[in-house]
Amino acid sequence: MPTHPSTNPPAGPRVILVTGGAKGVGRGISERFLALGDQVIVSSREAPATLPEAGGRRAEFIAGDLRDGAAVEALFAQIAGRHGRLDVLVNNAGGAPFAMADKASPRLHEKIFQLNLLAPLHLAQKANALMQAQGRGTIIFIGSVSALRPSPGTAAYGAAKAAVLSLVQSLAVEWAPKVRVVAVSPGPVLTEQAELHYGDAAGIKAVEKTIPMRRMATSGDIGDACVWLASDGAAYVSGSNLVLHGGGERPAFLDAASVNKG
Repeated sequence: MPTHPSTNPPAGPRVILVTGGAKGVGRGISERFLALGDQVIVSSREAPATLPEAGGRRAEFIAGDLRDGAAVEALFAQIAGRHGRLDVLVNNAGGAPFAMADKASPRLHEKIFQLNLLAPLHLAQKANALMQAQGRGTIIFIGSVSALRPSPGTAAYGAAKAAVLSLVQSLAVEWAPKVRVVAVSPGPVLTEQAELHYGDAAGIKAVEKTIPMRRMATSGDIGDACVWLASDGAAYVSGSNLVLHGGGERPAFLDAASVNKG
């Protein structure tokens, strides 16, 4: 009978790299893996004030500008040197400031694509090299519903995330069967910086009313999805995009129409 990589599990705790894993969505992801007993590494340009902790374990920090090729090389050299393996990469680091497309500079657009598309691609390349050598691994890209609907004010970000979804499908074909490549696309997430995107408490509550589940996602919700996608329970899931938006957005025409309000 044919075997697949999940029949050859790693000895000891898995090694998980979560980029931008010390705050926001990334922190929730890190905490979920730590709670399972995994060895979690978080990476960003600057050391966080506190590191994620859960289940009696604390994340390990390795500094690095993930947009810089040499820094990424050094990051993976340290991971290989300290742990000898990498089981899961969560490409979480990303984001963009609000800027209307006709006002944003070409330089800003370039930086947005560098952070949200090119850096994750470079990280995935390095992770894949380790995973192919060890015979298994999972790469998770954190996308966004901005890739699936209009994204006014963050047009370049939405376009970069749309490109990520195309990338996931291609890499899943190229790197199978040893390495699975998947995406998670959250809708609005309630993090410590939610007010930057949605305003004060009243603004956040107003946004939540537009979501069928009547709340934003938590970073833990995103972490739970990543934990499942990295598990053997998802051993046949590759090239897929898991959308986490609480049911999506109610079509505007339903409220605008004068009939069939429902």
